[in-house]
Amino acid sequence: MDVKAAVKQLKQGQVSPLYLCYGTEKYQIKEFIGLLEERVIDRGQRDFAVAVYDLSDTPVEAVIEEAETLPFLVERKLIIVNDSSLFTAGKDGGKIEHKVEALLSYIDNPAEHSVIVFVVAGEKLDERKKVVKAMKAAATVLAFMPLGGSELTQWVVREVEKRGSRIGREAAEALIAACGVQMSALAVEVDKLCLYAGEGGMIDTAVIDQLVARTTEQNVFAMVEHIAGLKLEPALDIFYELLKQREEPIKIAALIARQFRIMLQVKELARQSYSQQQIASQLGLHPYAVKIAGEQARKFEPARLKRILSDLAQLDYQMKSGGIDKVLGLELFLLKLGAA
Repeated sequence: MDVKAAVKQLKQGQVSPLYLCYGTEKYQIKEFIGLLEERVIDRGQRDFAVAVYDLSDTPVEAVIEEAETLPFLVERKLIIVNDSSLFTAGKDGGKIEHKVEALLSYIDNPAEHSVIVFVVAGEKLDERKKVVKAMKAAATVLAFMPLGGSELTQWVVREVEKRGSRIGREAAEALIAACGVQMSALAVEVDKLCLYAGEGGMIDTAVIDQLVARTTEQNVFAMVEHIAGLKLEPALDIFYELLKQREEPIKIAALIARQFRIMLQVKELARQSYSQQQIASQLGLHPYAVKIAGEQARKFEPARLKRILSDLAQLDYQMKSGGIDKVLGLELFLLKLGAA
């Protein structure tokens, strides 16, 4: 079952006694558990109805005992279990011995008065484990992975609309470019922008430029975007602003090299007919970052990207060995790159 189907079931009042939520997108998992709380318990009864455990310091049989114990003063309770290695290939150092048989037995006959949510912070489950197979057969197993490029943009638009304000696709993409792809950070910026825009207010790129502070990584990303578009002046403006913020030129050069390296890798994998999601998985990147890198890479031939990376490697050596002034060296590199 996918997340959308599980959310739809919850809103229709269909609650599974067992959930296994895994993936790298913690914000989505938190949102799902919040929705589950709304559907399972009354807000005023949370102290009696919610229990939180961590399997790194609590044996799983203690969780099962909690689930089988009748709830006190409430109709049903929600048990949230943070997992360290029970469902994955990793190890927790052997501090806790888990009686997995207790969980396997419970999966076959879960208590009607309890809902257990196992939360696994990892991309994959260990499909070889008996407990994973049992959960997949009897429980609701949900993968929470980063949204693709267009999906993330749509999510930003929806979140703004939920708060009563408006935003266009171009501005939503500008927000992602300025803030990054982490949904938790984006949600904070959306709250701030909607508060500024007010009910029915429009959030445009000018407002985002005014209110959203870019990280060094995002500034370098924007700089490369300007260079790819042959816009040397705004690229230099960002560079000089980074220097005012006392950013180390060697770090800036390393981040520029990283972005061009990603562009070359994305271009090569796309040439081999890899999909955006496959490229993201192969490179360990967010799908949106792959999308933007792919758009940037289209403006460069592979041979030129290799030359740029070679020039950056030479510049890095000169900067670190004292062969050239760091600021001047990077400035000359940007001028040469923008003029090419």
